[in-house]
Amino acid sequence: MIPCLNPRSRRTTRQPIEFVVMDIPRFALIAASIFLSLMLVGEWSAFKARQEPQMQTHRLTQMDTTVDPVFETSTNGPVANDIDGLVPELPQAPTERSVGGLVTVTTPKLALAISLLGGDIVEVALPAFPESLDTPDVPFVVLEDNSERTYIAQSGLVGKNGIDAPTRAHFASAETHYDITSGDGFVDLSYLGDNPEISITKRFSFSADSYAVTITWIVDNDSLTPWSARPFAQLKRDSSLAPGTDTGAMGMRPFLGAALTQPDERFTKFTFDEVAEEPFKKALPGGWIAMVQHYFISAWIPSPDQQHLYSTRQSDNGINYAGLVSPELIVAPGSTGSSSATLYVGPKDQYALAELAPHLDLTVDYGWLWWVAQPLFWLLTNIHAAVGNWGVAIILLTVLVKTLFFRLSAASYRSMARMRKVQPKLVALREQHADDKQKQSQAMMELYKKEGINPMGGCLPILIQMPVFIALYWVLMESVELRQAPFALWIHDLAAMDPYYVLPLLMGGSMFFMQKLNPPPPDPMQAKIMQWMPVVFTFFFLWFPAGLVLYWVVNNLLSMAQQFVITRSIEREGLKH
Repeated sequence: MIPCLNPRSRRTTRQPIEFVVMDIPRFALIAASIFLSLMLVGEWSAFKARQEPQMQTHRLTQMDTTVDPVFETSTNGPVANDIDGLVPELPQAPTERSVGGLVTVTTPKLALAISLLGGDIVEVALPAFPESLDTPDVPFVVLEDNSERTYIAQSGLVGKNGIDAPTRAHFASAETHYDITSGDGFVDLSYLGDNPEISITKRFSFSADSYAVTITWIVDNDSLTPWSARPFAQLKRDSSLAPGTDTGAMGMRPFLGAALTQPDERFTKFTFDEVAEEPFKKALPGGWIAMVQHYFISAWIPSPDQQHLYSTRQSDNGINYAGLVSPELIVAPGSTGSSSATLYVGPKDQYALAELAPHLDLTVDYGWLWWVAQPLFWLLTNIHAAVGNWGVAIILLTVLVKTLFFRLSAASYRSMARMRKVQPKLVALREQHADDKQKQSQAMMELYKKEGINPMGGCLPILIQMPVFIALYWVLMESVELRQAPFALWIHDLAAMDPYYVLPLLMGGSMFFMQKLNPPPPDPMQAKIMQWMPVVFTFFFLWFPAGLVLYWVVNNLLSMAQQFVITRSIEREGLKH
């Protein structure tokens, strides 16, 4: 971090314009330091989840066979109402639970369980993402329904001939387990209805190399009257923290909540508190709706050619819903009709998400500096493709960013070096005009003008570079690619804190030595702030992901080298007379 210098200590009640200008570097430094510190603390609290996941009590081999008996609603929930108000509200779910069987499906990307009661997906694990480095054979679980967490994907048919009201539909399956190792495959659930003239199949289509599942309702109407119902899809989740979230005082919390896209707002997100306080309901064309947590996402993506009623709500018992109701599916007598929606459950891979639906990749939330973060992420991934190590990629990216700002940084360091060189004269002027701050200010301005020094020279460059630093911060915090990615030696996970605090201590030490290359601030308060900055930043960075701290360490080392060379060069020069 490059400090800006303040050539004076205190202000008087009446000052010339020059004297006010002399205070700008001081205020710029303090404002920049406070802003950067608050940004780091805020994002630290908002994005990182501790990489010591809690072991779950249920897995695909140890699952409860109970599922919710009906599609739940509450008095403040509009999900069961269609766009035209024709679909009646479904009754409140009873408190008892019914027993239903499970169908399990495994692909190279997914291991999931489907309940035969409602055909809901009640658990999804990701074999390619271990729960922790210590348990490489235990996959990370996104969806689950057990005593610890309720987080499932529901879908069904409601309305005139709907089969999910007043109770959920019962299905049968030819097999209890399906293994799709390559190519495409599907699993059919047959509706066990009491009308032999209506045949309903709920089909789950899989691709071995995808985290997306397409759910298709196939209705064969052999009756003499039209059949109609409205497909719905929703994500049901309690407000429990995501797996692995640190509940300690120093733990960081990632964003957890619902999100959707709108024509006039590409990415809208809601915390669970916001869902409870102000439920969302709106008819939108195409689109998607999702539940978002750190690194992973589940999202329903309906037909892009239709208008769907999207909504979020929280039930009376604290369960959060994010879902949609699609237009009515009408099947004429003697014909077959179908309706489909896609469910994605997996990592926040922004390139894969962008292919699924417009703006779904924005769930990888880089904040308001996304326009800076996106090119940085593209550059980081391309470097990694060449070197094969995310830690090396971060180092090389740091070098490239530093090269980009080389001239700007050099101008700042030259200003710092000249200020350091002229420091004895500044001290003499302050002593000479100790009782007259106005003359002191004028004399300092004349000295700066004589020596060709810009008091703002050290402030402006760091302020210009700050958006890049913040954007890269978000990239390193949000990229699932860095989850459990090893670097070297003791750094086995760049998304987790350094277990031995070596990198944070190196970062703090580098900040301390960078300060020694700068002239000491003449203002006592500013000097105290600068003295404590390395300590404060070191403390913050103790819990930061190792990848982010690695970036700061390399950036500081490169800055020290550049500043040292420029300072030595300026010190050899004779000052202008």
